[in-house]
Amino acid sequence: AQMVMAERKLPVKLTVVPLDRWQRGQWFDETGLPWVNPSPNIRTPTQALLYSGVGLLEATNLSVGRGTELPFEVVGAPWISDPQTLADAMNARGLAGVLFQPIFFTPTSSVYAGRSVGGVQLSVTDRDAIRPVSVGLALGRELTERYGAHFRPAAIQNLLVNRSTMWSFLRGDPFVRLLAWADAAHGSFLQRRASYLLYK
Repeated sequence: AQMVMAERKLPVKLTVVPLDRWQRGQWFDETGLPWVNPSPNIRTPTQALLYSGVGLLEATNLSVGRGTELPFEVVGAPWISDPQTLADAMNARGLAGVLFQPIFFTPTSSVYAGRSVGGVQLSVTDRDAIRPVSVGLALGRELTERYGAHFRPAAIQNLLVNRSTMWSFLRGDPFVRLLAWADAAHGSFLQRRASYLLYK
C-alpha cells in the first residue's frame, strides 16, 4: 500500500499496522492461524498461490475450476479432448514446483457449467520454487500452440499489466524469450519494492 501510494502520488493518509512475529518467507499455514477464505473460490493456501498464475487464464475461454472443488487447481475446456497429451507437454516444460495431471471435470457454475471439460490438474510439489505467473504463461502458450483454433488468449492482457510480456505472448515469441520479459519486469518490481518492505 505504501508503494502504491508513493508511486502514484495518491493524496491519502495511510496507516499500516505491522504484524507481530511474522517473518518474510513464512507461509500462512505455518502461522497456526485459522484460514479465512479471501474469496469464495480461494479456499486454501494452495489455491491462493496458484491464483496469481492460473487467474491470468480466467479472462479467456477456459474454465479455471470455478464451480468445482478445485478452483484454480484445474484448467480445462470442452475442446481439450486429450488431457493426457496436454499434461505430458506441460510436464516436459520442466516448470519448477508443479506437476500436471490429466483430468476431466464438470463445473456446476461459471464457465462451461454443466459440461464435461478436459484439461489438467496442477499439483504444487514445492511452493517455494513454483513461479505461478510463469506457470500461467506456460499454460497459455501450450494451449495456443495446441488449440489455437479454439483458445482465445487476447483477454489475458486485461490481467497481465506488463505490456512487454503480453506483446511477447501475443506475437508467439519462444517461451524462453517470454520468460525473459517476465523476469525483467519481476526484477524491476523487486528493486522498486525493496525500500517499502516492513519485514526483512
